[in-house]
Amino acid sequence: MNTLLSIEKRNAVLSRMAELLEQERANLKSINQQDLSNYSGDDLAMEKRLLVNDAKVDAMILSMQQLASQEDPVGVERFHFVHDNGLKITNKTAAFGTIMIIYESRPDVTVEAGGIAFKSGNKILLKGGKESLLSNLKIVSLWHQALEENEISKDWVEYLNYNRAETQAFLENPTQKVDLIVPRGGEQLIAFTKKHATCPVIVSGRGNNFVYVNQEADLKKALDIIINGKTTNIGVCNALDKVLIDTKLPNWEVFAKQLVTELQKYKVEVLGDTAFANATQVPVIPNEEIWYEEFLNYKIVIGIVNSDEEAIAKINKYCGGHSASIITQNDAVAQGFMDSIDSAAVYQNASTRFTDGGQFGLGGELAISTDKLHQRGPIGLQHLVTNKWYIYGEGQIR
Repeated sequence: MNTLLSIEKRNAVLSRMAELLEQERANLKSINQQDLSNYSGDDLAMEKRLLVNDAKVDAMILSMQQLASQEDPVGVERFHFVHDNGLKITNKTAAFGTIMIIYESRPDVTVEAGGIAFKSGNKILLKGGKESLLSNLKIVSLWHQALEENEISKDWVEYLNYNRAETQAFLENPTQKVDLIVPRGGEQLIAFTKKHATCPVIVSGRGNNFVYVNQEADLKKALDIIINGKTTNIGVCNALDKVLIDTKLPNWEVFAKQLVTELQKYKVEVLGDTAFANATQVPVIPNEEIWYEEFLNYKIVIGIVNSDEEAIAKINKYCGGHSASIITQNDAVAQGFMDSIDSAAVYQNASTRFTDGGQFGLGGELAISTDKLHQRGPIGLQHLVTNKWYIYGEGQIR
């Protein structure tokens, strides 16, 4: 297997993959129905992530087309220096080598994350969850067809059909070189991967996102943003889980009751801290630990704070480092909040549901990282590279 495919070859595979996904749309949906029938759990978020419908196939196809049209992220010059002795020194982007993606339930990751890793010049190892096995294997067969039709080894995309014990053994003692691992899933999967991996891991996915309703908030915007963040898709890491309301907001109790009424229309379970619960008659949170939880369900916790500083401190203590939004018409207050919050994405007057590579103009994402190294937030094509130094000399010694 060549260590790097030309950009023409990579683009040809991606374009062919888009065509094959369209050709096999009906078969893929039918096979996915078998996975759905086999799933015996009661996790609603898991079921939504597992489903492959026309909208998801459309998104897969679009991601392949967009990737094929984007510039090559490999070989981009980042730095150039000519030494006093004549050495020409250049730093360029380079492929990692082999990237392993471990993920739960979402067959679209097999296409979209795999595509980003492939476009950036990497070999891909895919380890999906058992609940989406049939769908994943179908998609991998399309990868292999696209590769072989372009006279490229199938080894560039490999599916690891391992159980948990086999996965752990591979992480601890890989049977082939792995340069980077990206886990896509819940906290247990991320912790499992970090515990057993012997190479760098990009931590991705934990949400527990907050909205803070400041005293100068536009209440219609606040209501719309909270409803959108909580109800449009509960199974994603950019969904909303916590809301804080400033007690200096005029008639905050009236807004609180209106918010509960609207959330309950969507069958959202609303819990509150003592003050919020007293004002709205919702159940009180069972303990403070719930502020740390990512729900991935129709559930939300709402509390009150007495100042912007208290809101910032609470968010920084409990959030997952993913996304936080302030609702306010005061731009100076918003800027102070955004500068102080320790999250990958911070918003003023917008839903946390926008934290997504496609929405941020990246053309898709491999993952959304809550680490501060190597890239924070959505990891797009241009971020999935390392770097390499090129030094050209004429016999210089030191």
